[in-house]
Amino acid sequence: MSTDTAVHHLKAPVPPEQFEYKNLKQGEFWRHIPAYADVDEATFLDHLWQQRKSVKTAEELLDTIRDVCSPEFYRDAEAGFRGAPMAVRVSPYAIALIDWNDPVNDPIRRQFIPLASTLLPDHPRLTLDSLHEQEDSPVPGLVHRYVDKALFLPLNVCPVYCRFCTRSYAIGPDTAYVDKIPLAKTPKQWNDAFVYIAERPELEDIVISGGDVYQLPPKNIEHIGNALLDIAHVRRMRFATKGPAIMPMKILTHTEWLDALTSIVDRGRTLGKEVVLHTHFNAPEEITWITKEAMRRLFERGIFTRNQSVLIRGVNDTRERMQLLVKRLGHVNVHPYYVYMHDMVKGVEELRTTIATAVDTEKFVRGSTAGFNTPTFVCDAPGGGGKRDVHSYEYYDRENGIAVYAAPSVKPGKAFVYFDPVDRLSAAAQARWASREIQEQMIHDAVRSAGIGDQQLVLA
Repeated sequence: MSTDTAVHHLKAPVPPEQFEYKNLKQGEFWRHIPAYADVDEATFLDHLWQQRKSVKTAEELLDTIRDVCSPEFYRDAEAGFRGAPMAVRVSPYAIALIDWNDPVNDPIRRQFIPLASTLLPDHPRLTLDSLHEQEDSPVPGLVHRYVDKALFLPLNVCPVYCRFCTRSYAIGPDTAYVDKIPLAKTPKQWNDAFVYIAERPELEDIVISGGDVYQLPPKNIEHIGNALLDIAHVRRMRFATKGPAIMPMKILTHTEWLDALTSIVDRGRTLGKEVVLHTHFNAPEEITWITKEAMRRLFERGIFTRNQSVLIRGVNDTRERMQLLVKRLGHVNVHPYYVYMHDMVKGVEELRTTIATAVDTEKFVRGSTAGFNTPTFVCDAPGGGGKRDVHSYEYYDRENGIAVYAAPSVKPGKAFVYFDPVDRLSAAAQARWASREIQEQMIHDAVRSAGIGDQQLVLA
């Protein structure tokens, strides 16, 4: 081939901003927080230090950020803590990533620190357990909704508490507004779940969640993992944790925990069974150099990691924000698996967005990277319909914010309804939602338009 042969590029050079997903926060970024100014890298990466220093009260928050937040913000947060249905717990890692020049609009603050000033009234059709998990629970701590899959909940604590948690009815300590339902927290209750799973040969896929498996001691990771691997018909297991998003250093410094998880993954592989980690990144800012090191450690050990995001207003609900998150996840070897519609959770209406937003965002994201690294956008249908592709509604009344889904393989013949946040609707639609009688009529009209009988309607 001649050395002077011209090379004709079919596409223009990629602009630098296309590579923003590679620009991870570097260095000792935590030192701008007064409480962490003298914290060296070894200390900050210590998972036990992160747990001890996690903020749980308004007073602890003030002690941590006293010189970087305004008095107005602190008073707002103090009032927010008092009215929150979820307990508050925020790791130093997350606190260090918040933009304290504009904390009200910061995407990480929005997920973990409630402010009284931003609260909106709950949707009039909201219930505490909108997914009806308790109705599909044959024994404490086990949810059997899908034919071949069960959700095992062996604990009710997390390294942080997300304001938007779908299990606010059970997770964390009681609050002024919610007395928590107990999950399976003892080995005896775990064994009851294992017996049920062993007696149901159709159960091939078990999700271990809670709570958060980050909080399980290594011996319990092995106990639960091996007990499930010993059941012949269990073929797939997923350990679910938000930990890598808000405390990635645990993977680097809690060797016993990582070794325990690795042992279950390795034993599963020898048995021809899949054991993976599911995690929960929502904001691109959550992914730093520490995250990259932690995810590399998992990757080197052959631990496949998938991500399940929630579509949250002010966090990732624009096309560009979601695209950046998806690309950044792929960059650190995390597979973007799902993006959920925000569940209808008490006390966090300002975080929800519309079905239309989800549909538009998915259209934009799809095609910006490989298909296997593109998440599926889903609505976990209120009332127990399970996960439905967000665009697969039977009918969507955009004016009144009512989407009707069917779940033929989960609960055949039933109609499940998801409601857009009222404040995102027109003034006329908001006025209609103020009347209970009109609400009922709008819902039943939507179900009839979907071609499903009114008597088959399942509401949250």
